[in-house]
Amino acid sequence: MSVSQSSSPTIVPLPRHADRDHHKPPVWSITNAESGTSTPLTAKCAMTTRPDGICCKDLIKEERTLIDPDVVRDVVIGLSDGLTVPFALTAGLSSLGESRLVVLGGIAELIAGAISMGIGGFLASQSERDHFRYLRVQTAQRVRRSCAGEMEREVEQVLGPIGVDEKTCRSVAKCLRDVEIEEFGDGFGSTSSSTTISDTETATSLKWAKEVGLTAFLLKFGQGLEEIPDRRMYVSAFTIGMGYLLGGLIPLFPYFFIPRAHVALLYSCILTGIVLLIFGAVKARVTGSGDTAGSYIWGAVSTLMVGGVAAGAAFGIVKALEGSG
Repeated sequence: MSVSQSSSPTIVPLPRHADRDHHKPPVWSITNAESGTSTPLTAKCAMTTRPDGICCKDLIKEERTLIDPDVVRDVVIGLSDGLTVPFALTAGLSSLGESRLVVLGGIAELIAGAISMGIGGFLASQSERDHFRYLRVQTAQRVRRSCAGEMEREVEQVLGPIGVDEKTCRSVAKCLRDVEIEEFGDGFGSTSSSTTISDTETATSLKWAKEVGLTAFLLKFGQGLEEIPDRRMYVSAFTIGMGYLLGGLIPLFPYFFIPRAHVALLYSCILTGIVLLIFGAVKARVTGSGDTAGSYIWGAVSTLMVGGVAAGAAFGIVKALEGSG
């Protein structure tokens, strides 16, 4: 019995790239939609009526991702204080003649200042959070006690100045009020002063219920307030404290290597000025204000001027007090 040879595997050519069917999401025309057809909001596009046939989203240039402004603010506060206060202290201690004493006094001030600045940042964020929670309770109670007309007037005060007509403001007020009634149930209409936000949050079915409804709208857009997360307090304390510590080490750095304090002071001034220039340019970059070479230069020079004036004033006061004594 002969063994038949196995046939070679069948080779199937793959379709070329140009022959492949590219599946794209459907595009609904805004102007030529069929009657009776509900057009999805996310699929609406007028690219079919444009001469070039390009969607508006494709015309948007890639935007630069900026750092959280709260973090930038804390870094600026910490570094600015760290570059000026320890510099003035070390400059005053330079009259003692020995860099060792300057280093000891500067390090003690850096540690105490970093801890103090960090605690200050923590307490400031905590105060903002507690203030927001208090206003949220008061606003929610006021919304529950007020009539529909009063809420419509408050919504119109927020949206009217930016061009929203009165009819639309009434619709927005009704929609937000209905959402709040739906989320918080019958307790929404209660006028009892013992009802608080924490009581109503337990009955909600959405974990983000605090961010919907008329109360959230009035707080965010009427008063410009948003809740401060608990994590923000610790981030603020760490950012300000570390910014102060790192910034304060810069003017103190030459004293570690140069025994004569008067000579080290000269290098400290030069190093602090260079760092202030770099810090100003970097700040212009991360805040988005630096879009041209001139803006970067202005950011660097303005930071150097502000820091130099502050450090010079502190140093002058120390020298004046030293001379009068």
